[in-house]
Amino acid sequence: MEVIGKIIHVLPPQSGTSQAGNQWKKQEYVLETEDAYPKKICFDFFGDRVDQFPLKLGDRIRLSFDIESREYNGRWYTNIRGWKSEPADAQQMQQPAAPAPQAAPAPTATPDFLASDSSDDLPF
Repeated sequence: MEVIGKIIHVLPPQSGTSQAGNQWKKQEYVLETEDAYPKKICFDFFGDRVDQFPLKLGDRIRLSFDIESREYNGRWYTNIRGWKSEPADAQQMQQPAAPAPQAAPAPTATPDFLASDSSDDLPF
């Protein structure tokens, strides 16, 4: 999934050690969409993506993300996990400009249906 918006909050980074002894880190951000009715979306980057996609307040980005829900003690929690971020205008810059549409050639002769014919038996 994708969304375009502006980073309005950068939350403190989080890190720790899993039960298996592996180090982890997570960085959360809040993005505000550019819709007619803007929405605020809290998302995170996890692991190596924290360093791969550093964002700062005010950045206008195109975020690619996945949504995942999980159950814990009878309650459900939903995460929006970013997997790619790029400047919002980057896709427009990468696409080549479309060629200008060409006008249709002008007709050289009068079409048959425009020529007046007295034998025409149509009432209109």
